[in-house]
Amino acid sequence: MIDSEGRLRDLSKVVSNIGPNELSPRGLKMLSKVKPETLPIVNGNPGTNPETIATAIRIGNPASWVPALEVIHESLGDIRAVTDEEILDAYRYVARYESIFCEPASAASVAGIMKFGVPKGATVVCVLTGNGLKDPDTAVTTSAKPPVVDASLSALLATLS
Repeated sequence: MIDSEGRLRDLSKVVSNIGPNELSPRGLKMLSKVKPETLPIVNGNPGTNPETIATAIRIGNPASWVPALEVIHESLGDIRAVTDEEILDAYRYVARYESIFCEPASAASVAGIMKFGVPKGATVVCVLTGNGLKDPDTAVTTSAKPPVVDASLSALLATLS
């Protein structure tokens, strides 16, 4: 949010998941992307047993429900939904192309940008607050298994070639 010269950027949108303890600052537009069943705020109804790969936002009735709605209303923001597969696509994308190991809940914001796009001329910030180590099972189950190589230089060179 701060440019290379230390100036605060003029942000068009801040993209974030709305987890149990997280809200974007008031006055900034907030565009949150989550699976409807995961965060029933998208549907406008609290839930009891939401299911999603994004465990950090698997909350049917978050404590931040009312403040989140206030921020969205005051900032003319929006909430939209993405699927688990879209979250995992974004999760793998930021790992591969940005070298960021985030948790799936944080990847939900990137999934929203990938799905819905960015308005022309907008500056968008995706808030990725959760490290991938918060959900190591997803990393293990969604990653390709690495090849096993004998502990010798010749075996390593043969595998790399």
